[in-house]
Amino acid sequence: MIQSSLFQIEAETQWNDLGNGVQRKIYGYDDKIMLVKARFEKDAVGELHQHPHSQVTYVESGVFRMTIGEEVRIIRTGDGYYVPPHVMHGCVCIEPGLLIDVFSPHREDFLTSK
Repeated sequence: MIQSSLFQIEAETQWNDLGNGVQRKIYGYDDKIMLVKARFEKDAVGELHQHPHSQVTYVESGVFRMTIGEEVRIIRTGDGYYVPPHVMHGCVCIEPGLLIDVFSPHREDFLTSK
């Protein structure tokens, strides 16, 4: 079983620059779950994609135009969303912000691209 350390300290956890105004920071995880922060600059795009993981996201700050399947909504600070496995989804950042993502099972691809 893989797992993160028991504590993730904000000041000690590095941002991974994904380019085009998007950064990611990985927090706690094991084989079944993973917590990730994603920081977006204005006009940054989270390209449409799909994956076999369930995803629940909380909008910590900012405004995003979020697409899940055929539905498009404007989401803001305090909102959240759920993405079932294998459903296309993506976003455009309207006002700079931070998304907090939870994936189940963990995103192995995030660990190999750190």
